[in-house]
Amino acid sequence: MEKLLKLSLSLIVIMLMFSCKNETNTANKRQLAEKRYKKAVMFRQGSTPFQNGIVEAIEIDPTYEQAVYELSVAHLKRGMPHKWLPQYDKAVKLDSVNKIPWRGYLYLWFYRDYKKAIADFDKSDILTPNFIDAPQGLSVDAWRGIAYLGLKDYKKSIFYFDKYITKEIKDFSEKSVDVTAFLYQGIAYLELENYKKAQACFDRLIKNSYGFSADGKYYKALILSKQGKTEEAKTMINAALKDFNDGYYNKRPYVETLRQLYLGDLTNLKSSLSK
Repeated sequence: MEKLLKLSLSLIVIMLMFSCKNETNTANKRQLAEKRYKKAVMFRQGSTPFQNGIVEAIEIDPTYEQAVYELSVAHLKRGMPHKWLPQYDKAVKLDSVNKIPWRGYLYLWFYRDYKKAIADFDKSDILTPNFIDAPQGLSVDAWRGIAYLGLKDYKKSIFYFDKYITKEIKDFSEKSVDVTAFLYQGIAYLELENYKKAQACFDRLIKNSYGFSADGKYYKALILSKQGKTEEAKTMINAALKDFNDGYYNKRPYVETLRQLYLGDLTNLKSSLSK
């Protein structure tokens, strides 16, 4: 009995030693991977030393999620989905809570795959039932509103913008609402020919943009023209052109934004009002 007890204790000690050794090795691998990663990100994103350094960091520690994710970014920005998605999905396996809603954001803006974007935003609600995820700093409800607008499901788009705006005002104030929510909700109402509510949205957009919004003024001019108020529409489109030329219009880095306005859109409306 005594020998059995000693043997059991010896086995426990050995197992603890191996466990500690494995934990130490894991910690050392992560430190080495982080060190290599920090050197790599000093180079231009997507450059050869950047990409090679990230690959080396992953080889040191395949569970280092930040490096696994970062390796996919350059492929995304270069428009290479066949390389981006398989690599990004590896990051999803390491951190699904954060990376699934973020993937939805990327589907939305880089690939305009609205259905896949919505599916990921819905998954994020399941993963975090007591928390509203906000990839790129904006609620998934607002992103869903944009995705449904892209699908031309205007009623659902309005529903999710209402949900986002209401919560934001309740938790903070109207000034904390991202102004694109007012813009896109207004466009959805405009598509449904509810000009009164559309104009109210564009008024809120202009108000919360400190009076500067080519988009808001363009759509107000469009509504005024539909109502036969040509002179008011001319004044409004001229104000929109000034804001546009001063850079106050909705745009995004890397990609064209949804319903992006160009100078030709404004000048064409102005020309139509002069006929």
